[in-house]
Amino acid sequence: MNVLPTRYAVLLRGVNVGGVTMKMADLRATLEQTGLRDVRTLLASGNAVVTAAKEPTEVKGMVETVLRREFGYDAWVIVLTMDRLAELSAAVPYPADDPRVHAYVTFCTDPDILEELFALGAAAGQQQVRLGSEAVAWTALKGATLESELSRATAKPRYKSTTTTRNLRTLDKIVAAG
Repeated sequence: MNVLPTRYAVLLRGVNVGGVTMKMADLRATLEQTGLRDVRTLLASGNAVVTAAKEPTEVKGMVETVLRREFGYDAWVIVLTMDRLAELSAAVPYPADDPRVHAYVTFCTDPDILEELFALGAAAGQQQVRLGSEAVAWTALKGATLESELSRATAKPRYKSTTTTRNLRTLDKIVAAG
């Protein structure tokens, strides 16, 4: 089946934290080598916007394979169409610019894992809302993000291959770049 060229957001897990260091210029060049077009990287946290005439699962597999080979780490990515990322970002019911509270979105490739994370957050009284089958929006007091239930949970090895988190300000920048 032929797929029309589609604009995708590629969200890398764990880049420039925890010992995985990657220059965004190197990421861009590596993604371009795979045949992805119109590659644009954003910020230093592992965000790219690309064009491909492939299904999202194909883009995910290609990107993870090339990152593992070229950068030598256990790469995991989330791939969403730019349209879907924009929908999810717009659906977040929390403000992006509250000086006291940070809004985040955790993306997940496995709906069962996302349900598990949502239940963990609910049990801890986490302020959160489901965003379809692939994401949950949540908040944390400024300075307390790492102590939040969802932040602690997604840091566990069990969730690393299926999740990544971005703050809402970053998502808005990715959407604007798309």
